[in-house]
Amino acid sequence: MKPDGHRIIPPEILLNGYRQGVFPMSESRHDPEVRWYGAEKRGVIPIHQFRVSKNVRRIIRQGRFTCKINNSFRDVVERCADRDTTWISEIIINSFEVLHHAGHAHSVEMFDEDQNLAGGLYGVSLGAAFFGESMFKEKKEADKVALWHCHKILKQNGFELWDTQFYTDHLGQFGCIEISREEYYERLEKALQKQAEFQYNVGSV
Repeated sequence: MKPDGHRIIPPEILLNGYRQGVFPMSESRHDPEVRWYGAEKRGVIPIHQFRVSKNVRRIIRQGRFTCKINNSFRDVVERCADRDTTWISEIIINSFEVLHHAGHAHSVEMFDEDQNLAGGLYGVSLGAAFFGESMFKEKKEADKVALWHCHKILKQNGFELWDTQFYTDHLGQFGCIEISREEYYERLEKALQKQAEFQYNVGSV
């Protein structure tokens, strides 16, 4: 599937890049080029070390947001790109939509009581690795609640690697750490040898 005839990166090329530990980025929303990047130091969230604040846990208990997955994938990616500076270009949006239809790109979505999209995230699954790409929020803490649900999905289905690409202080509050490129490739290779499905059985978490 090629949305509206737009130029895309074929799914097999995208997946091969992730297998090799690199990821695509552009320099702006309308950048006609896509470049591949790796990092000397890689950000990962050890699944057993994930954490959120007491305030976020309270919001989850209150049921302020309803979680859905893969319900509004393109909308989530476009919301993530809708900022003053972004690496998510139209080519990347179209390419990941095709990857989504191929079953390897997923969105975690938070809806408010009026069924408006309040926040979410998206990423790529391959083997037992999940490569987090970006997240957004329209309402306070909705992005953090989406991360919490994403963690539950990864834990529930036996994922072994949660890649955030880079470490940031913001991600550090959720348990993100920085590891060497060598250690990252070891973890990636191990995760790719196993299969895990990105699906959510809400009743079992």
